[in-house]
Amino acid sequence: MGVAFKVEDLRFRYPSSKEDTIKGITFDVLEGEVFGLLGPSGAGKSTTQKILIKLLDDYTGSIEYFGKNLKSLDNSFYEEIGVGFEVPVHFSKLTALENMKFFSGFYRQTVDIQGLMERVGLWEYRDVKVGEYSKGMKVRLNFVRALLNKPRVLFLDEVTNGVDPKNARIIKDMIAEFRAKGGTVFLTTHLMNDVEELCDRIAFCVNSRLVEISTPRDLKLQYGKREVKVEYRKNGAIASAVFPLDGIGFNDAFQRLLQTEEIETIHTGESSMEEIFILVTGVEVK
Repeated sequence: MGVAFKVEDLRFRYPSSKEDTIKGITFDVLEGEVFGLLGPSGAGKSTTQKILIKLLDDYTGSIEYFGKNLKSLDNSFYEEIGVGFEVPVHFSKLTALENMKFFSGFYRQTVDIQGLMERVGLWEYRDVKVGEYSKGMKVRLNFVRALLNKPRVLFLDEVTNGVDPKNARIIKDMIAEFRAKGGTVFLTTHLMNDVEELCDRIAFCVNSRLVEISTPRDLKLQYGKREVKVEYRKNGAIASAVFPLDGIGFNDAFQRLLQTEEIETIHTGESSMEEIFILVTGVEVK
């Protein structure tokens, strides 16, 4: 597996700011993985994304894109990336299909627009002006736009925010399929379900620095409690008992409970991604 982006000691300051928005962060994004960048608003996530897609270039440190200096790349770089901004940008007075045909004109190679729009449930609304679309429809169309040029790398910001569960499931399935074919995804979101379902690794950005890079599984093990909680029905009410996870197979009290009581649920003490987000960043998920 290659390295899509190698970022070392990245620093950036907006001209109007008195301090750096990005304060010396180092990380890499592997080819064929979904890499999530999480953190509270204002932590530097969007700025990092803008730097990686060459919208901001007045930074210090080094960034390599598949082994090449990002600053040295010309506009052919945009043939290889797809970008879905948090706020969908379309021409509201054009229809959805007219928008997609217009944006397709920027690229040398494009996908089957009809196939993508059908997949996300928008083909039947292709001749409707985008200004008449709901928020969720605009987000789905934005996702189609990000895939128009058969990208090698996808940058997605709040890709399912405002989308109903059924269509969010479709989008997440499409992202998983993109990854399975070798595509790389850089994801920023506040939706922890998306993180847990999609991300191979995640990094937390807090106060313009990275404070943790790991897999969702390892984070759950790190921040969770090694215990098992059993809920069972006793005398018409729900009761519960907690047992240490270590040696659970030889715990007589645990075994006896399973054999003698009407069990309702059994849960390990792993933390949710929302809980981990709060523990790492000190900020509640909104």
